[in-house]
Order: sequence, then structure tokens, then C-alpha cells
Amino acid sequence: MQTPSLRRLFGEPRFVKFWISRFIGTIANQMLMVAVGWQMYDLTGSAWDLGLVGLFQFVPAFLLTLPAGHVADRLRRNRIFATCILLQAAVALLLLAATTQGFANRELILGVSVALGVARAFQMPAQQALIPLLVGPELLSQAIALAASGMQTAIIAGPALGGALYVAGAAHVYAASMALLMVAGTLMAAVHYEHRPAAGAITLESAFAGVTFLWRNRPLLGAISLDLFAVLLGGATALLPIFARDILHTGPEGLGLLRAAPAVGALAISLVLLRWPVRRRSGSLLLVSVAVFGLATVVFGLSSHFGLSLLALAVTGAADNISVVIRQSLVQLDTPDEIRGRVSAVNSIFIGASNQLGEFESGATAAWFGPVASVVLGGVGTLLVAAAWIRLFPGLARRDHLVREPVRA
Repeated sequence: MQTPSLRRLFGEPRFVKFWISRFIGTIANQMLMVAVGWQMYDLTGSAWDLGLVGLFQFVPAFLLTLPAGHVADRLRRNRIFATCILLQAAVALLLLAATTQGFANRELILGVSVALGVARAFQMPAQQALIPLLVGPELLSQAIALAASGMQTAIIAGPALGGALYVAGAAHVYAASMALLMVAGTLMAAVHYEHRPAAGAITLESAFAGVTFLWRNRPLLGAISLDLFAVLLGGATALLPIFARDILHTGPEGLGLLRAAPAVGALAISLVLLRWPVRRRSGSLLLVSVAVFGLATVVFGLSSHFGLSLLALAVTGAADNISVVIRQSLVQLDTPDEIRGRVSAVNSIFIGASNQLGEFESGATAAWFGPVASVVLGGVGTLLVAAAWIRLFPGLARRDHLVREPVRA
């Protein structure tokens, strides 16, 4: 049965339109990334090159995210979001042409990875800072959980669909991704809300306003840096093609299921959070969820059984989604709207570093020590980070309610 707050969320047409667009776009993006990773490994057979795909996405995202945050505070966030989705559609079109015409190669894939990094740089701050403009503060936590449930459903469907289509050829994946991204971009452009651009001149100080705000609010800094180090060390996404083919002895269909498994766990827990949102002990729950993520990562690294590997990845997804909902709620609730884009930009840098740079770290350590050692060491490192953050950010560990004024440790 729906709670009154959930009924109110579903009764907000602009939020529903945002949700559908993000859902379709995420499906397409996941299909695209499955094809890019598998095609790169088919072309080169190199763990190092799989890591470079992540690095080439991270560098432009890192360099451009702070300016992108300023853009998100001045221009309409839905139009920025829509433009980024359409840029991904253009990437899918280029890869479709390259695959069908026979000029797909390592250099091209690395080049389009840069374009995907540029799109990510501008999309993430606009996407994160848009939700508080579509719903009220009392609904924000559940809106984030509902958005996360849609995203995780898409992450389940996208890789599975991408892996199934890849059996018929990479071109089929790129064509389907392009069509879905066009639909998502058009729908996002039609989302309407009251636009209140940030005032004041663009200066170096204003560009770094998000950094300054987070530095002065250490519980928020602790929350986003915790995610950075946890996923940087514990992420194994870039190595899934290696685990699928060489350790678990499966093909593209199995890879699709492995990529989807974290989203299955994340979807299950997001449905729980929709019905019973986090009300108390938010800081300690955040730290525990990161520790569980690290432990499940160790289990995945040691497993040679396909079923156990799927289960371990599902647990990582569930734990990570608890962390995401709490962290995003804290950031959005404690940040004034006039700098929300810039604060979201800093958060995006941390997320990008944990994902794209984490993929490079995984590829590099796998090349040096092997994929199993890479994943296991990363999971152990995540456990150590969770323990260290209790002492480094006591204000975060003590955080109780989500909706409250910022507290400085």
C-alpha cells in the first residue's frame, strides 16, 4: 500500500517526467557501457585497457565538474541534463557507424570515453540539484529513494538487455542505446520548474563556493569522501569482463547478469527505504553500509561460483544504495539552493573519482597482482576506511536525523 507521501510523489507530473527520462536514459547508458567494455576486451584482451576506459572518462569529468556546477546554478538544469543525454546518443551513433563500417578500434573507444566523461561532468551536478526543485524538503529523502529505485531497475534491465543484444553484435546494442537516449533527452527537455539563477558575478571565489561550503561542514565532507574511498578501493566493475570470461567461465549474457546483480540488491533495498525511510541514526547507518559493502566485495573476489558471485554483488548494491540515499539526502537538505549546483558538482567529482578512477585502479592492480587479489585487497581497504572515518569525522558518526541544520564536528 502506498503511503501518503508516496502518493504525493506520484502526483507530481514534473517529478514523474524526470523519473521516466532518467529511467530510460540509465537503461541506454548501461547498455552502452556493457558494449563498450566487452568490445574493448574483444579488441585488446587487456585489463589495462579496460582500466583506461574508466580513466579516460574520469579526467574530463574531474577537470570540468566545478565549472559545470556553476553552469547548473545559472542555467536551467533540465536543459543541461537533456543536452548531456543527447551527447551520449551521438556517441552511440558514432560507435554504431564504427562497428558497421569496420573502423572500431582501441583509440576510438578511448576517444568516445572522453566524450562520455564530458557529458558526465555536466549531467551529474544538474541531475542531483534538480530533484529539490521538483519536490519539497519533506519528500526529498523518498524522492531520492524513488529515483534510486528507478535507476537500479534500469541498471538491472540495461546490462542484461545489452548483454543479450551483444550476442547478435555490438551494432545492435549501439542502435538501441541511441534510440532510447533520444527519447530520454526529449522528455527531460520538457520538464518544467521555477528557475532561479544564482546571482553575482562569476569569480574564482564563487566557482569554489561548493568546496568552501563542504570544507566548513565536515559531516557532509565525511559523507562524500567516505563514498569516494569506499568505491575507489572496493569497486570491481571494470574487472567484470575478466571475472565473467576467465574465472566464472561465462559469456556476454553472464557479464550482463553480473553487471545487473548490484542493481538487484540496490532495487530491493530502495523499495524498503521507500516504505520505511531513514529517520534516525543516519550517520551510523551510513558507516555500517560501507563496511558491509567492503565485506561483500571480499566475498566476490574470492568466489569462483557464479551464483555466489551474483549474491555477493547484490549485497554490494544493497549496501551502496543505503549509502547513496543517506549521502544525497544530507547533501541536498543541508545545502542552500543558490549553491546547490556547485556543491553537487563537488559531490560529482567524488562520485566520478570513485567510479571512473576506481575502474582504472582496478585495472592497474589487476594487471600487477591479478584480478582476485585486486578485488580482495580493495574490499579490505574499504573496511579499514569505514573504521577510520568514525574517528576522523565524529560529527558524521553522531548524525541522527536527516532533516536538520548543518552541524560542524
